[in-house]
Amino acid sequence: MREAMFYEKLGDNKVRCHICPRHCIIKEGERGFCWNRENINGTLYAVGYGKICSLAIDPIEKKPLFHFHPGTQVLSLAIGGCNFRCLHCQNWTISQFPPDQIPYREMTPEEVVETTLRYNCPGISYTYTEPTVYYEFMYDTSVLARENGLFNVMITNGYIEKEPLKALPVDAMNIDIKGNADFYKKVCKARLEPVLETCKLAKRLGIWVEITNLIVPGYNDNIDDLLFIIHFVRDELGRETPLHFSRFHPDYKLTDVPPTPIETLEMARKLAIEEGLKYVYIGNVSGHEGENTYCPNCGALLIERYIFEARIINLDLETGRCKVCGEKIDIVL
Repeated sequence: MREAMFYEKLGDNKVRCHICPRHCIIKEGERGFCWNRENINGTLYAVGYGKICSLAIDPIEKKPLFHFHPGTQVLSLAIGGCNFRCLHCQNWTISQFPPDQIPYREMTPEEVVETTLRYNCPGISYTYTEPTVYYEFMYDTSVLARENGLFNVMITNGYIEKEPLKALPVDAMNIDIKGNADFYKKVCKARLEPVLETCKLAKRLGIWVEITNLIVPGYNDNIDDLLFIIHFVRDELGRETPLHFSRFHPDYKLTDVPPTPIETLEMARKLAIEEGLKYVYIGNVSGHEGENTYCPNCGALLIERYIFEARIINLDLETGRCKVCGEKIDIVL
C-alpha cells in the first residue's frame, strides 16, 4: 500500500479525501465511495495501489483518441473501482467492484514502464475503469513514464479535483460528457458541473482533450441534450476539440434499452458539424465513414479507420497539414 495523496486528517481519526468532488469523509477502518482509499488508524491509504486487473496493448484509437499520435499502440492498464455508479457501465465487471475483490496481478510503476518500453509502445493509457480512483499509482507511473520519454493518456469521466489534475503529468485526456445534470444525477449518481470544469481546466493546462458522448436511447438522445454538449465543446473548449458520439449497447443495469440507432449517431454528427465543430466522429460502428478524419477545409480524407486500425491518407506527417489544400490540422503527431 501507499499513503494516499490529497487528503486531510480530521478529529476522531477521520479523514477527508480531496481527490475527487465527492470529498468523502472516511471513518477509521472504512473506505471511500470508490473503494480504493481506506482509513487505517487515521491515515488514508491507496489500498488498490498496484493491483492491476486489466493490462493490454491497444491501438490509441480504441481509447478513443483520434488526434493524438494516431496509429500508435499504447500499454493500457486499470485497477478496480470507480467514483461513479453508472447504470449503463460497459466495464462494470471491473469498475463496480473493489480492487481487491476481483482478479488482479501486482505490478510496480517500474514494471509497468519497463513493460511499455519492452513492447516498444510510445505511451501508457490509464483506462477501462476510472483512473482518478487509482490516482497514486497513475501519478507514480506517469512521472516515471515521462522520465523515460513516454507519454501518458487518461481516459476518464472527468470527476477529479483541480489540484490533483494540475499535479498529474498527463499529455492527453478523453473525457466523457455523459448528458445533462439530471442524467448525471439519475444514471451516474454524480454531478455534471465538476466534469465540465475538468474539461476547461485540462484545456487551459495544455493537455490534448477529446470528448466522448455515449448516446443512450431515451436518456440523452434528444436535440437539446446533444446541442448542450456540442455548444459546450465549441464555446468552452474550441472548435478544434474532437467530439466522439458513441453507440450504446445494452449492458449492466440497462439491458432493457436497445442499441443506439445509427441514424441517431449520424444526426448528432451532422448537427455538430453544422454548429461549427471541425472534427466529429461516430464510435462503436465498425466501418462507418464517421470514424474517418476529413480535412475541415476541403473535405479530403486524411485518416481512414476500420475498427481500430488507422491508415494515413492525405495527412502530411512532417507538417501536420492536409496534402490536398495545405490546411493545418489540429493533431498531435
